[in-house]
Amino acid sequence: MSDSDKKATTEHEPPPGATKKDSWNGINYTATAKWIVLRKKEKPAAEVFSISYVKEPADPGRPVTFTFNGGPGAASAFLHLGVVGPRRIVFPTDGSIPAMPLQLVRNDESWLGFTDIVFIDPIGTGFSRVIDPPEGGDAAKKAAEGHNPNAYFSVRADLEAMCEFIGRWLSEHGRWGSPIFIAGESYGGYRVGRLTRLLQEKGIGLNGSILISPALEPAHLSMVYGWGDYEIVPWIHILPTMVATAAHHGRARAFKRGAPLEEVLKEAEAFATGPYASFLASGAAMPKSERDRVLKRLADLIGLEPAYVARAEGRIRVEQFTRELLRDEGKVVGRYDGTITTMDPFPDRDSFAGADPTLTGFWPTFTTAVNRLLRSEIGVETTREYKLLEFEVTVTWKNDEALHYIQMTQGAVDDFRFGMAMNPHMKAFITHGWYDLMTPYYMSDRMRNLMRLDPSVAGRVTVRHFGGGHMFYQWEESRKAFTTAVAAFMADAIADATKS
Repeated sequence: MSDSDKKATTEHEPPPGATKKDSWNGINYTATAKWIVLRKKEKPAAEVFSISYVKEPADPGRPVTFTFNGGPGAASAFLHLGVVGPRRIVFPTDGSIPAMPLQLVRNDESWLGFTDIVFIDPIGTGFSRVIDPPEGGDAAKKAAEGHNPNAYFSVRADLEAMCEFIGRWLSEHGRWGSPIFIAGESYGGYRVGRLTRLLQEKGIGLNGSILISPALEPAHLSMVYGWGDYEIVPWIHILPTMVATAAHHGRARAFKRGAPLEEVLKEAEAFATGPYASFLASGAAMPKSERDRVLKRLADLIGLEPAYVARAEGRIRVEQFTRELLRDEGKVVGRYDGTITTMDPFPDRDSFAGADPTLTGFWPTFTTAVNRLLRSEIGVETTREYKLLEFEVTVTWKNDEALHYIQMTQGAVDDFRFGMAMNPHMKAFITHGWYDLMTPYYMSDRMRNLMRLDPSVAGRVTVRHFGGGHMFYQWEESRKAFTTAVAAFMADAIADATKS
């Protein structure tokens, strides 16, 4: 090690971390929880916390999968304790909120059976933090030296940090010869799309990318964060999920109760890209009789009253849909899983003022579980709070790639296509839950159909969806099917690489 390297590694010491040896379904492994220090201008800038599960004895030829969640502002505990890690939370079979105290059990569907796993908590989440400069001194000088407490809370800086971490981990563990996969959920799926290109441009070859409930094109998610009377695409993307949710609850008048989901989605997709798309694009130019027919059909598909749908001009926001669908029962539908409901604590108020049952409701579940795992089972000793969801990161997040004030966040699809073309051997797996009202499956389906993929590339992209919502793996049946599908996907990707 050179003198400069010695200085870089000793000028900041992260917390000590912890390790634990254990076994899972006959596989001996070591769980390592530790921080890796990232640097800016050759100075320590951030501590990234990760939990690695590595089979023993170590096998440099075994796959390794880098896994993370999204937000931005979400730690990796959702994938870690929901489906991928060797321990998992016990959920009811339908994925609803479990009772406390929760149970942590061996996860028979863990990916540890076919890959080593590294869970990454992006900076500002979990135990990962920006490093504060030494106390005292001139604030202006610190700023001039590059210290910025929000330096990593932006699109490009976040991607660069993920690349630096992955490269550092591979070096520290001697795993540059391993098959490498990346897996991310939600905004983590957006990261995966972008990293499919960026990692390879930085010299890290990939065998596969796994995009779970991905937010591939943030500009198309306006149905969640703010709707416009002049938009077309977001309303098309969300409609099939609304129809599926209404049918699940027996409210879609266009179908017989219990109609097969395949039939429901086929009709919903055809209507979304046909009459509904024409209605959205035409506005007042569409004859009134035709507008009335579209609005009536829309109301029958999504299970709301025709007068309500007409008053909204056929543009029903997610927040309206989730509150109105079961209002007569005093229930609200979950945004992240439309099959899950909760009672409305304030039914007399104009807008919903309760907790969403599919995000806020699960907050204590995952926070309790990850603290129990890390502190009590693996043995991490730290006074830091484990930040499962850090909204300070979310509200601070910036688009540092914009060249003009009107430029939206760059989508991930172009970089994904670029990365797939760079590497003729890597494969991709894109997946959603049918009832996810936050990142609807149809958005990815349409993006997939619009990529103009050469047949040789198209054959390397698998798209498969499961019952459930954003975190569909909370459904027992979906968790099992998902792990089986990922195991086959990885085996296929590695076999093809071996052939070549």
